[in-house]
Amino acid sequence: MTLEEHQIRKGKSYKLLLLFGMISILMIFAGLTSAFVVSTSRPDWMNSFEMPSAFIFSTLVMVTSSITFYLAYKSVKSNNRSQATLFLWLTLLLGISFVYFQFKGFQQTVESGYYFTGSESNVTTSFLYIVVIVHIAHLIGGFISLLTVIYNHYKQKYNPTQTLGIELSAMYWHFMDFIWLYLFLFFYFYK
Repeated sequence: MTLEEHQIRKGKSYKLLLLFGMISILMIFAGLTSAFVVSTSRPDWMNSFEMPSAFIFSTLVMVTSSITFYLAYKSVKSNNRSQATLFLWLTLLLGISFVYFQFKGFQQTVESGYYFTGSESNVTTSFLYIVVIVHIAHLIGGFISLLTVIYNHYKQKYNPTQTLGIELSAMYWHFMDFIWLYLFLFFYFYK
């Protein structure tokens, strides 16, 4: 086996492992949204809850961060290091902005008189809180991966023929984007 064949096999193995991890994460969110659907039949369910506007902004930010991550990957493939650096840092900044808007959404929910825990909470907003926090917890893995990619980029470990690390990180980042889009649309349209 040549070195190139070994690298290809290694890349396929890593991508398969990541895919298995993403499938398990998908199952967590499928279970949470299924529990949400079942809970809508509860007498204390709140049908009039509106999604906070900050969640709309966070969704736009997350989609934009996926675009910048893709552009960073394309920049590495075209050997444009300075452009890749810019897009990687933009992706990180947008990811942090996403988390900020998530917490802003929590603040807007509380300001509307809806609480997530305690005697004044309800099951509807508690579900929203749990799902968003679980998503953010998984997104932390994306931040760690992205920071590792940025570090490796500065160490010049990526070039047009060596992109496995950035590919894996981008796969996970886009997957978390997909999960948030699914969750946002689910909570927005399912009443």
